[in-house]
Amino acid sequence: MTLPQGVQNLAQLQAWLARSEPALAQALAGGRTQYAVNQTIVRDPGHPIHEGDEIAFLPPMSGG
Repeated sequence: MTLPQGVQNLAQLQAWLARSEPALAQALAGGRTQYAVNQTIVRDPGHPIHEGDEIAFLPPMSGG
């Protein structure tokens, strides 16, 4: 997808997705979601993103 105007980092993208897709809001809430940018785990929600990046939101896992 094309990055929405004004979205420059992971936190902004997460907030935009939660507003745009209410069903995702609960899944993305709580601060337990991890991020991957271009298949690399990123811990900083302020990490910049660019057009063409592959971005994944990883939900908390259970088990062991």
